[in-house]
Amino acid sequence: MSPAPVRILLSQTFNPWFNLATEDWIFREMDTRTRTLFLWRNANTVVIGRNQNPWSECNLKRMEEEQVFLARRTSGGGAVFHDLGNTCFTFLSSREGYDKATNVTILLDALKRLGVTADAAGRNDLVIHLPDGPRKISGSAYRETRERAFHHGTFLISTDLSRLSNYLTPHPKKLESKGHASVRARVMNITEHQPEVTHEALVQALMSAFQEHHGATAEPELLDQAFLERQPSLAETFERFSSWDWRFGNAPQFNHQMAEYLSWGFFHVHLDAENGHVSRAQVFSDSLHSEPVQELQDALVGTPHSRAGVARAVAGVKARHPALERELGEFEAWLMTQVEV
Repeated sequence: MSPAPVRILLSQTFNPWFNLATEDWIFREMDTRTRTLFLWRNANTVVIGRNQNPWSECNLKRMEEEQVFLARRTSGGGAVFHDLGNTCFTFLSSREGYDKATNVTILLDALKRLGVTADAAGRNDLVIHLPDGPRKISGSAYRETRERAFHHGTFLISTDLSRLSNYLTPHPKKLESKGHASVRARVMNITEHQPEVTHEALVQALMSAFQEHHGATAEPELLDQAFLERQPSLAETFERFSSWDWRFGNAPQFNHQMAEYLSWGFFHVHLDAENGHVSRAQVFSDSLHSEPVQELQDALVGTPHSRAGVARAVAGVKARHPALERELGEFEAWLMTQVEV
């Protein structure tokens, strides 16, 4: 029996929404008889799992200030930070032909070609053993449907590890999420162990190990923005992955409590949110203006848990209470700093 054909795709863009959309597009439209390897990198990005809450996982304010992307993948797992020192891989195949152990063998073989000895650990990780214990250099996540499967993950080559805590730690605030929180592991860059390893060298090693293991060859296909524009269904997927609804609206249930002294009274706001929208609001205050306070509470329900949602809710109350425009503007500005996005 002749070996199954293989396909190798190399992304030429660092936009995480394009790369994750491309991965999903390949997954949905690929020929399942072909074993596919997709290799890519993202510019400064926090990628959260399918069931995670960006408000409880991320310092969204700092990410916005420092122009860090927020992206959501279709698989599970925890939040991770990507930069150009981080190489991403995806194995795609039919569900029948999917074998996680085979993929791990290819990954370990690629590392060995670069002089790096590593082992699989736990369910998802690759580690290098050091005298003070194992250090994680790679993590993975998985997705399966009735006919298709993928296994994707990252390699820490020379990523700025100091930035992990910058973006994966939310502001101190009373925010309780019902989603899945990330578990931080002891990590290290491969270059701390083998300084000569680069993204380009790892890509070559992964392609060679992949082809050799499956006994087939393929010319790497380069994917860029022009490629996106030639694929209508991929362009639609990109729009979805870059949308607020996908990145924030898919958040699990959570509640958010905020308190502040404003010029017209003390305010304690409690918001319950589901799918990124406020499902229940309570606004407690000792302000003498009780009617607009009640209206603010009512207006917040149904709005996105976002600055745009706050602005929309307060705008209607301002229109009915023009004499309190300054006070309501103060409330609006404060609440906007709390919801962050």
